[in-house]
Amino acid sequence: MAKVFVSGHRGMVGSALVRALNSQISKHELILAGRDELDLLNQSEVEQFINQKKPDIIINAAAKVGGIHANDTYPAEFIHQNLLINTNLIHSSWKNGVGRFLNLGSSCIYPRACSQPIKEEYLLTGPLEKTNEAYALAKIAGLEMCRHYRNQYGVLYYSAMPTNLYGPGDNYAGENSHVLPALIRRFHEAKVNGLEEVVIWGTGKPRRELMHVDDLANGVLFLLELENPPDWLNLGTGIDHSIQEIAQLVKQTVGYKGHISNDINRPDGMPVKRLDVSLVNSLGWQAKVQLEEGIVSAYNDFLQGLNSGTARL
Repeated sequence: MAKVFVSGHRGMVGSALVRALNSQISKHELILAGRDELDLLNQSEVEQFINQKKPDIIINAAAKVGGIHANDTYPAEFIHQNLLINTNLIHSSWKNGVGRFLNLGSSCIYPRACSQPIKEEYLLTGPLEKTNEAYALAKIAGLEMCRHYRNQYGVLYYSAMPTNLYGPGDNYAGENSHVLPALIRRFHEAKVNGLEEVVIWGTGKPRRELMHVDDLANGVLFLLELENPPDWLNLGTGIDHSIQEIAQLVKQTVGYKGHISNDINRPDGMPVKRLDVSLVNSLGWQAKVQLEEGIVSAYNDFLQGLNSGTARL
Protein backbone atom coordinates (compact mmCIF):
# COMPACT_ATOMS: atom_id res chain seq x y z
CA MET A 1 0.00 0.00 0.00
CA ALA A 2 1.48 3.34 -1.10
CA LYS A 3 1.54 6.27 1.31
CA VAL A 4 0.25 9.33 -0.55
CA PHE A 5 0.57 12.92 0.67
CA VAL A 6 -1.85 15.36 -0.98
CA SER A 7 -0.83 18.96 -0.42
CA GLY A 8 -3.65 21.50 -0.43
CA HIS A 9 -6.22 18.83 0.39
CA ARG A 10 -8.83 21.31 1.64
CA GLY A 11 -9.04 23.19 -1.65
CA MET A 12 -11.34 22.31 -4.52
CA VAL A 13 -8.71 20.23 -6.33
CA GLY A 14 -7.26 18.64 -3.21
CA SER A 15 -10.71 17.68 -1.93
CA ALA A 16 -11.52 15.99 -5.22
CA LEU A 17 -8.24 14.09 -5.06
CA VAL A 18 -9.03 12.91 -1.53
CA ARG A 19 -12.45 11.68 -2.65
CA ALA A 20 -10.89 9.82 -5.57
CA LEU A 21 -8.09 8.29 -3.51
CA ASN A 22 -10.54 7.23 -0.80
CA SER A 23 -12.43 5.32 -3.47
CA GLN A 24 -9.25 3.22 -3.81
CA ILE A 25 -8.59 2.97 -0.10
CA SER A 26 -7.16 -0.54 -0.42
CA LYS A 27 -4.35 0.82 -2.62
CA HIS A 28 -3.46 4.05 -0.84
CA GLU A 29 -2.82 5.33 2.67
CA LEU A 30 -3.57 9.03 2.73
CA ILE A 31 -1.37 11.57 4.50
CA LEU A 32 -3.02 14.96 5.00
CA ALA A 33 -2.05 18.17 6.76
CA GLY A 34 -3.88 21.49 6.94
CA ARG A 35 -2.28 24.92 7.19
CA ASP A 36 -2.47 24.77 10.96
CA GLU A 37 -0.26 21.66 10.87
CA LEU A 38 2.10 22.46 7.99
CA ASP A 39 3.18 25.78 6.49
CA LEU A 40 4.14 24.99 2.90
CA LEU A 41 5.90 28.36 2.67
CA ASN A 42 8.38 27.25 5.34
CA GLN A 43 11.18 25.07 3.94
CA SER A 44 12.26 23.58 7.27
CA GLU A 45 8.69 22.64 8.23
CA VAL A 46 8.11 20.96 4.87
CA GLU A 47 11.38 19.04 5.06
CA GLN A 48 10.70 17.87 8.60
CA PHE A 49 7.15 16.81 7.72
CA ILE A 50 8.22 14.73 4.72
CA ASN A 51 11.10 13.20 6.67
CA GLN A 52 8.74 12.12 9.45
CA LYS A 53 5.77 10.94 7.36
CA LYS A 54 7.88 9.29 4.62
CA PRO A 55 5.31 9.31 1.80
CA ASP A 56 5.90 7.15 -1.27
CA ILE A 57 3.98 9.57 -3.50
CA ILE A 58 3.29 13.29 -3.28
CA ILE A 59 0.56 15.02 -5.29
CA ASN A 60 1.03 18.77 -5.20
CA ALA A 61 -2.40 20.40 -5.35
CA ALA A 62 -1.44 23.38 -3.18
CA ALA A 63 -1.37 26.83 -4.74
CA LYS A 64 -2.42 30.42 -4.30
CA VAL A 65 -5.09 30.77 -6.98
CA GLY A 66 -7.57 33.33 -8.25
CA GLY A 67 -9.24 34.83 -11.30
CA ILE A 68 -8.18 37.69 -13.57
CA HIS A 69 -8.78 40.41 -10.96
CA ALA A 70 -6.84 38.66 -8.20
CA ASN A 71 -3.92 37.77 -10.48
CA ASP A 72 -3.73 41.28 -11.88
CA THR A 73 -4.01 42.96 -8.47
CA TYR A 74 -1.70 40.78 -6.34
CA PRO A 75 1.04 39.50 -8.71
CA ALA A 76 3.78 39.67 -6.04
CA GLU A 77 1.86 37.34 -3.72
CA PHE A 78 1.05 34.96 -6.57
CA ILE A 79 4.63 34.55 -7.77
CA HIS A 80 6.19 34.52 -4.29
CA GLN A 81 3.88 32.03 -2.60
CA ASN A 82 3.62 29.63 -5.53
CA LEU A 83 7.39 29.60 -6.06
CA LEU A 84 7.91 28.77 -2.39
CA ILE A 85 5.31 26.00 -2.37
CA ASN A 86 6.80 24.32 -5.43
CA THR A 87 10.43 24.73 -4.38
CA ASN A 88 9.87 23.54 -0.82
CA LEU A 89 7.88 20.46 -1.77
CA ILE A 90 9.97 19.33 -4.74
CA HIS A 91 13.37 19.78 -3.12
CA SER A 92 12.30 18.27 0.21
CA SER A 93 10.77 15.30 -1.61
CA TRP A 94 14.01 14.59 -3.44
CA LYS A 95 16.08 15.10 -0.29
CA ASN A 96 13.94 12.61 1.66
CA GLY A 97 13.70 9.89 -0.97
CA VAL A 98 10.16 10.40 -2.32
CA GLY A 99 10.17 8.39 -5.53
CA ARG A 100 7.08 9.77 -7.31
CA PHE A 101 5.96 13.40 -7.32
CA LEU A 102 2.99 14.54 -9.42
CA ASN A 103 2.91 18.30 -9.74
CA LEU A 104 -0.33 19.99 -10.78
CA GLY A 105 0.27 23.04 -12.91
CA SER A 106 -2.15 25.11 -14.95
CA SER A 107 -3.04 25.71 -18.58
CA CYS A 108 -2.13 29.38 -18.08
CA ILE A 109 1.56 28.43 -18.44
CA TYR A 110 1.23 28.51 -22.21
CA PRO A 111 1.87 31.61 -24.39
CA ARG A 112 -1.02 34.00 -24.83
CA ALA A 113 -1.05 33.84 -28.62
CA CYS A 114 -0.04 30.23 -29.26
CA SER A 115 -1.90 28.10 -31.79
CA GLN A 116 -5.07 26.33 -30.73
CA PRO A 117 -5.59 23.73 -29.44
CA ILE A 118 -2.55 24.09 -27.18
CA LYS A 119 0.01 21.29 -27.43
CA GLU A 120 2.52 20.47 -24.69
CA GLU A 121 5.42 21.52 -26.89
CA TYR A 122 4.15 25.11 -27.10
CA LEU A 123 5.53 25.84 -23.62
CA LEU A 124 7.97 28.78 -23.56
CA THR A 125 7.50 29.61 -27.25
CA GLY A 126 6.05 33.10 -26.71
CA PRO A 127 4.93 35.81 -24.23
CA LEU A 128 2.50 34.92 -21.45
CA GLU A 129 -0.90 36.48 -20.81
CA LYS A 130 -0.09 39.60 -18.75
CA THR A 131 -3.09 39.32 -16.43
CA ASN A 132 -1.80 36.05 -14.90
CA GLU A 133 1.89 36.20 -15.78
CA ALA A 134 3.17 36.01 -12.19
CA TYR A 135 1.16 32.88 -11.39
CA ALA A 136 2.12 31.28 -14.70
CA LEU A 137 5.84 31.89 -14.16
CA ALA A 138 5.70 30.20 -10.75
CA LYS A 139 3.88 27.22 -12.25
CA ILE A 140 6.40 26.96 -15.08
CA ALA A 141 9.21 26.97 -12.51
CA GLY A 142 7.58 24.02 -10.71
CA LEU A 143 7.22 22.10 -13.95
CA GLU A 144 10.84 22.75 -14.88
CA MET A 145 12.06 21.76 -11.42
CA CYS A 146 10.32 18.40 -11.74
CA ARG A 147 11.81 17.88 -15.20
CA HIS A 148 15.36 18.73 -14.15
CA TYR A 149 15.24 16.72 -10.92
CA ARG A 150 13.96 13.76 -12.92
CA ASN A 151 16.73 14.12 -15.50
CA GLN A 152 19.53 14.63 -12.98
CA TYR A 153 18.49 12.35 -10.13
CA GLY A 154 16.36 9.69 -11.84
CA VAL A 155 13.27 10.35 -9.70
CA LEU A 156 9.79 10.09 -11.23
CA TYR A 157 8.80 13.74 -10.88
CA TYR A 158 6.37 14.98 -13.54
CA SER A 159 3.52 17.40 -14.06
CA ALA A 160 -0.06 17.60 -15.29
CA MET A 161 -1.48 20.79 -16.80
CA PRO A 162 -5.23 20.94 -16.07
CA THR A 163 -7.52 23.23 -17.99
CA ASN A 164 -9.87 25.61 -16.16
CA LEU A 165 -11.53 23.68 -13.34
CA TYR A 166 -14.84 23.96 -11.49
CA GLY A 167 -16.94 21.86 -9.14
CA PRO A 168 -17.58 21.12 -5.45
CA GLY A 169 -15.64 23.35 -3.09
CA ASP A 170 -15.05 26.10 -5.64
CA ASN A 171 -14.30 29.69 -4.61
CA TYR A 172 -17.25 32.05 -5.09
CA ALA A 173 -15.59 35.10 -3.54
CA GLY A 174 -16.69 37.88 -5.86
CA GLU A 175 -13.95 39.48 -7.95
CA ASN A 176 -11.30 36.97 -6.80
CA SER A 177 -13.06 33.90 -8.20
CA HIS A 178 -12.76 32.21 -11.59
CA VAL A 179 -15.29 32.72 -14.37
CA LEU A 180 -17.77 29.89 -13.72
CA PRO A 181 -18.16 30.25 -9.93
CA ALA A 182 -18.31 34.03 -10.37
CA LEU A 183 -21.15 33.61 -12.85
CA ILE A 184 -22.99 31.11 -10.64
CA ARG A 185 -22.94 33.49 -7.71
CA ARG A 186 -23.82 36.53 -9.83
CA PHE A 187 -26.82 34.89 -11.51
CA HIS A 188 -28.05 33.36 -8.25
CA GLU A 189 -27.92 36.68 -6.41
CA ALA A 190 -29.61 38.42 -9.33
CA LYS A 191 -32.41 35.85 -9.24
CA VAL A 192 -32.84 36.10 -5.47
CA ASN A 193 -32.82 39.93 -5.53
CA GLY A 194 -35.03 40.26 -8.61
CA LEU A 195 -32.44 42.16 -10.65
CA GLU A 196 -33.23 42.92 -14.27
CA GLU A 197 -29.73 42.30 -15.62
CA VAL A 198 -26.47 40.52 -14.93
CA VAL A 199 -23.27 42.18 -16.07
CA ILE A 200 -20.41 39.95 -17.22
CA TRP A 201 -16.83 41.05 -17.70
CA GLY A 202 -15.50 41.80 -21.17
CA THR A 203 -17.02 41.16 -24.56
CA GLY A 204 -18.11 37.58 -23.89
CA LYS A 205 -16.20 36.46 -26.99
CA PRO A 206 -13.17 34.73 -25.38
CA ARG A 207 -13.45 30.96 -25.40
CA ARG A 208 -12.66 28.77 -22.42
CA GLU A 209 -12.37 25.05 -21.83
CA LEU A 210 -13.88 23.97 -18.52
CA MET A 211 -13.40 20.62 -16.79
CA HIS A 212 -15.16 19.26 -13.73
CA VAL A 213 -12.74 18.73 -10.86
CA ASP A 214 -13.83 15.11 -10.45
CA ASP A 215 -12.62 14.48 -14.00
CA LEU A 216 -9.25 15.93 -13.01
CA ALA A 217 -9.05 13.65 -9.97
CA ASN A 218 -9.85 10.66 -12.16
CA GLY A 219 -7.08 11.77 -14.53
CA VAL A 220 -4.58 12.02 -11.68
CA LEU A 221 -5.37 8.46 -10.57
CA PHE A 222 -4.72 7.37 -14.14
CA LEU A 223 -1.37 9.19 -14.23
CA LEU A 224 -0.27 7.57 -10.97
CA GLU A 225 -0.50 4.19 -12.69
CA LEU A 226 1.79 5.09 -15.61
CA GLU A 227 5.25 3.54 -15.40
CA ASN A 228 6.98 6.12 -17.58
CA PRO A 229 4.77 9.20 -17.97
CA PRO A 230 5.84 12.25 -20.02
CA ASP A 231 7.49 15.12 -18.14
CA TRP A 232 4.22 17.00 -18.47
CA LEU A 233 0.92 16.51 -20.21
CA ASN A 234 -2.37 18.31 -20.60
CA LEU A 235 -5.56 17.26 -18.81
CA GLY A 236 -8.74 18.68 -20.24
CA THR A 237 -11.89 18.03 -22.22
CA GLY A 238 -10.64 19.31 -25.57
CA ILE A 239 -13.89 21.32 -25.91
CA ASP A 240 -14.25 25.08 -25.49
CA HIS A 241 -17.18 27.50 -25.15
CA SER A 242 -17.43 31.29 -25.35
CA ILE A 243 -17.90 33.20 -22.08
CA GLN A 244 -21.27 34.31 -23.45
CA GLU A 245 -22.30 30.67 -24.02
CA ILE A 246 -21.16 29.71 -20.53
CA ALA A 247 -23.13 32.62 -19.07
CA GLN A 248 -26.24 31.45 -20.92
CA LEU A 249 -25.84 27.92 -19.55
CA VAL A 250 -25.48 29.27 -15.99
CA LYS A 251 -28.49 31.55 -16.48
CA GLN A 252 -30.55 28.57 -17.62
CA THR A 253 -29.36 26.35 -14.77
CA VAL A 254 -30.04 28.97 -12.10
CA GLY A 255 -33.41 29.84 -13.58
CA TYR A 256 -32.69 33.56 -13.91
CA LYS A 257 -35.20 35.43 -16.12
CA GLY A 258 -33.42 38.76 -16.68
CA HIS A 259 -30.99 39.69 -19.43
CA ILE A 260 -27.20 39.68 -19.79
CA SER A 261 -25.09 42.76 -20.52
CA ASN A 262 -21.35 43.10 -21.07
CA ASP A 263 -18.87 45.47 -19.38
CA ILE A 264 -16.43 45.97 -22.25
CA ASN A 265 -14.16 48.09 -20.04
CA ARG A 266 -13.19 44.94 -18.14
CA PRO A 267 -10.35 42.74 -19.50
CA ASP A 268 -11.11 39.67 -21.58
CA GLY A 269 -7.91 37.79 -20.80
CA MET A 270 -6.70 35.28 -23.37
CA PRO A 271 -8.92 35.28 -26.48
CA VAL A 272 -8.95 31.48 -26.76
CA LYS A 273 -7.64 28.73 -24.51
CA ARG A 274 -8.25 25.09 -25.32
CA LEU A 275 -5.83 22.29 -24.58
CA ASP A 276 -4.79 19.62 -27.03
CA VAL A 277 -5.49 16.45 -25.07
CA SER A 278 -4.48 14.00 -27.77
CA LEU A 279 -1.42 12.84 -25.80
CA VAL A 280 -3.32 11.79 -22.66
CA ASN A 281 -6.16 10.41 -24.80
CA SER A 282 -3.63 8.25 -26.66
CA LEU A 283 -2.46 6.87 -23.31
CA GLY A 284 -6.01 5.78 -22.47
CA TRP A 285 -7.74 8.59 -20.53
CA GLN A 286 -10.44 11.13 -21.38
CA ALA A 287 -12.77 13.44 -19.47
CA LYS A 288 -16.37 12.28 -19.02
CA VAL A 289 -18.45 15.04 -17.39
CA GLN A 290 -20.36 17.18 -19.91
CA LEU A 291 -20.43 20.93 -19.16
CA GLU A 292 -24.23 21.11 -18.92
CA GLU A 293 -24.42 18.40 -16.25
CA GLY A 294 -21.30 19.74 -14.54
CA ILE A 295 -22.83 23.20 -14.12
CA VAL A 296 -25.95 21.64 -12.60
CA SER A 297 -23.85 19.75 -10.03
CA ALA A 298 -21.76 22.86 -9.32
CA TYR A 299 -24.87 24.98 -8.73
CA ASN A 300 -26.36 22.34 -6.44
CA ASP A 301 -23.09 22.30 -4.47
CA PHE A 302 -23.22 26.11 -4.24
CA LEU A 303 -26.78 25.97 -2.89
CA GLN A 304 -25.83 23.30 -0.35
CA GLY A 305 -22.88 25.45 0.72
CA LEU A 306 -25.17 28.45 1.22
CA ASN A 307 -27.59 26.40 3.30
CA SER A 308 -24.86 24.91 5.46
CA GLY A 309 -22.73 28.06 5.71
CA THR A 310 -19.72 26.35 4.11
CA ALA A 311 -19.71 28.11 0.73
CA ARG A 312 -16.51 30.07 0.06
CA LEU A 313 -17.96 33.57 -0.41
